[in-house]
Amino acid sequence: MPEGDTVWNTARVLQRALAGTRLTRSDFRVPQLAATDLAGWTVRESASRGKHLLLRLAAPGGSATDTGALPGTDGGMRWTLHSHLRMDGAWRAYAPGERWATRPAHLIRVVLRSPSTVAVGYHLHDLALVPTSEEGRLVDHLGPDLLGPDWDPSEAVRRLTTRPATTIGEALLDQRNLAGVGNLYKCEVLFLLGVSPWTPVGAVPDLTAAVTLAQKLLTANRGRWRQSTTGSLHRGQTSYVYGRRAQPCRRCGTAIRKEELGDRVTYWCPTCQPGPEPSA
Repeated sequence: MPEGDTVWNTARVLQRALAGTRLTRSDFRVPQLAATDLAGWTVRESASRGKHLLLRLAAPGGSATDTGALPGTDGGMRWTLHSHLRMDGAWRAYAPGERWATRPAHLIRVVLRSPSTVAVGYHLHDLALVPTSEEGRLVDHLGPDLLGPDWDPSEAVRRLTTRPATTIGEALLDQRNLAGVGNLYKCEVLFLLGVSPWTPVGAVPDLTAAVTLAQKLLTANRGRWRQSTTGSLHRGQTSYVYGRRAQPCRRCGTAIRKEELGDRVTYWCPTCQPGPEPSA
């Protein structure tokens, strides 16, 4: 699943490619938006909130029904095209006439065209067009955004402590607690802190250190596509435990283990991260 920094990077790609431009054509390939036409709409900005992408638009000054877009709406309103990448979604921006990525055409969910750019959304989830004033119903449940202006470590800790019996591995992935941590950062943060992923939240000695470190790692990787928690960008050297099952721990040499925790795989070093382990 894309981490918060990947979604942040994607939002910036769309910002550079589309912000301030007027769309010349749209092609939605999802039933709920199949008849929607955004031709003539202006892209105001592209933003991210945790793992959610928010493409904010301004409808033309006339009635929105004139564009065949959203019957019953007033002209000139501001709208948000919301999408979520989940495990395998992606947005790509191309120049007109440029060859698109070699992905199956049936994975395309939307194509937005402007005079200078063709933006293609592959395998997007939760695609919806809502009034910008109603964005909150899509993202207000999220905790503080690790890469957003609302980042507040004390609020993230407060939310984590509301479910003290939950394992810290699951709690860090719960976007209601803090928005942006994915499986990679979950595993790496807990290794660096020496905490077993199966430790209950209430038994973690320093939750503030955990959320602060998560924010630091995401911020360090913001603006680049190859993520690293070790400081090295060389292939095979970018993580401590994530993706390294059965390989020696970089600290102690113990074989890295991989198990299911909740519905996600988890990598950890049983020596460097003592404490609860998965049951047999």
